[in-house]
Amino acid sequence: MSKVLILTYYWPPAGGPGVQRWLYFSRYLPDFGLEPVLYVPETPHYPLKDPGLQQLVPEGIKVYKSRFWEPYKLASLFGRKRTKRISSGIIRRENPGLLERFFLWIRGNFFIPDARKFWIKKALTELPDILEKEGITKVITTGPPHSLHLIGLALKQRHGVSWMADFRDPWTEIGYHDALRLGARARRRHEQLEKEVLDAADSVIATSRITTESFRKISGRSVSVITNGFDGSIGDGKQPEGPFVLAHIGSLLSGRNPESLWRAIAVLREEDPEFRKHFRLELTGLISSEIETALRTFGIWEHTTLKGYVSHEEAIKAQRAAQVLLLVEIDSPETRGIVPGKLFEYMAAARPVLAVGPEGWEAAQRLEEAGCGQGFSYEEQEAIATKLREWFALYRKGALEQDAGGSLPYRRRALTEQLATIIWEL
Repeated sequence: MSKVLILTYYWPPAGGPGVQRWLYFSRYLPDFGLEPVLYVPETPHYPLKDPGLQQLVPEGIKVYKSRFWEPYKLASLFGRKRTKRISSGIIRRENPGLLERFFLWIRGNFFIPDARKFWIKKALTELPDILEKEGITKVITTGPPHSLHLIGLALKQRHGVSWMADFRDPWTEIGYHDALRLGARARRRHEQLEKEVLDAADSVIATSRITTESFRKISGRSVSVITNGFDGSIGDGKQPEGPFVLAHIGSLLSGRNPESLWRAIAVLREEDPEFRKHFRLELTGLISSEIETALRTFGIWEHTTLKGYVSHEEAIKAQRAAQVLLLVEIDSPETRGIVPGKLFEYMAAARPVLAVGPEGWEAAQRLEEAGCGQGFSYEEQEAIATKLREWFALYRKGALEQDAGGSLPYRRRALTEQLATIIWEL
């Protein structure tokens, strides 16, 4: 069994999708002759927590914990609710308050590449001893936060390790970079660091085809795609009992506000009393004030249930109890390569998925390739209404069924086998 060191900021009890990728990889890597050793923060600032994920941590896995200073803890003194929202990714794109603009400017221009940069120095004092003690020569860093890639870069340069950089999201082309109000100097610095990482890593993997193509243009190197995935069984595809629930699982951030969908629902409410009677919108997770305002404006609020953040186990149950699942991304060219981890759990839930996002959105393409739903742009109100009518008609007949067979290539164990092949080649 060969050991590999994994550096990740997100580890149980962290909640949200970021923790699950390497939690599940760590569970299955031993099946392919690789023993994961984790290096994680001891006192992290997790905006979302899910204690239930701790039950999935492999028994006996070695986890080293490191203590370092994080500026979010200082910022919280000026407004804990606001700071938690920003660190969760809920950034107002329209009319942010003065204090919020200040926080974002500081974060974007002084904490480069991100607010976890203060871990770098501490990690480089601790990790050489860990590498020697464990006999490890292969290191994996996963970002965001992209500060971890700078740790990997330094370990390769100073200690000659083989290093894989895993990008769960893009770096400079991430959708929220503009909201950080980066100055020219900060933007150049981000671009410089990104290229240094891409050029130096022995292997680079990303979660989407579009992101890999972007990285190829920056560095000219080969980049592999290993998507996120799902674990466990797939749904039976039969129509659940209950009302016609359109469910979104996860945070609805500012910018993810598809008015074409809300208008389509408003039209269906007015034209069909049965739709008005049976329709429910169920939002599980954090939502921004812009979403609430839009739902009130289009008369949908009275049909809406807010469930707040729930455990991953409860999220899976909510997915499988819905009639239709909703996937939404910000309408921007920079988000075309974002493929949310929950897409694959949606597929496995065996419920039809309605995806609304930018033109050419890879998540919608993968959804349609798998035969698990349909994607639309923000401008396609009539097409969205037509698809909802079709699904509602099937629902009324008790025939709203879905085949989840297209999700099978995205099982976590199968994806880990792909990953292991790349690790062994490092």
